[in-house]
Amino acid sequence: MSDASYPVLSCDAVSSRYGGSLAVNNVNLTLKRGQMIAVLGANGAGKSSFVNALAGWSRGTPVVTGTISLEGADISCLASHERARRGVLLVSESRNVFANLTVMDHFLMVNPPKENHGRFVLSNAEVYDLFPRLAERRSHKGSQLSGGERQMLAVSCALMAGPRALLLDEPSIGLAPLLIQELLGRIRSLVDLGLSVVLVEQNATAALGVADHAILLERGREVAAGPASELRSDPKIAAAYLGIGESH
Repeated sequence: MSDASYPVLSCDAVSSRYGGSLAVNNVNLTLKRGQMIAVLGANGAGKSSFVNALAGWSRGTPVVTGTISLEGADISCLASHERARRGVLLVSESRNVFANLTVMDHFLMVNPPKENHGRFVLSNAEVYDLFPRLAERRSHKGSQLSGGERQMLAVSCALMAGPRALLLDEPSIGLAPLLIQELLGRIRSLVDLGLSVVLVEQNATAALGVADHAILLERGREVAAGPASELRSDPKIAAAYLGIGESH
């Protein structure tokens, strides 16, 4: 049951190891309702490994340590499908779209939560309002959609499933700059309505433009964290990750 006294999603000293390789090293996060936290870093920084640890999902067999809590309840030992059932929903960078199913078919496969308290749920009609392009393409199969449309579809399915915390892993990959702005802007509008989002992004400029808070990872370790506006104005971070020359 939702309890406003607790963060929606939190983790304490989470580490993730694949064999002898430490992908995530003692990272902490506290996500509040109606907040977007960006997880930033270069390729190989551990961003996807971290968000996968939160969701309990991975292509490999990592050893994950630390505590992960959903609205005050420890979910560290739950399987990925149990975390999803409770509202921790991951949209991975693989887009999660079936090539032979239409947009409408995808929506028919989604099972809305039986109990909506504390969950952010969009209806079919509300999804079409959010992404009008999907309404136009509702009879098209996944294989006929553009990269941006597939990403919109994957996000829409997650929203219809009623997330408590929505985890987005590199939603901007392969998208044109205008589509990135559109997608992240629409997600931001939902955050302003109460959706809680962890946004994993290599595109630091785009992410810091919509996030409330940001965590910067380097080789799996947190090297900076704070309000997105402060990280954006930090000259060292701007020079290293935003392509802006460091002030002298």
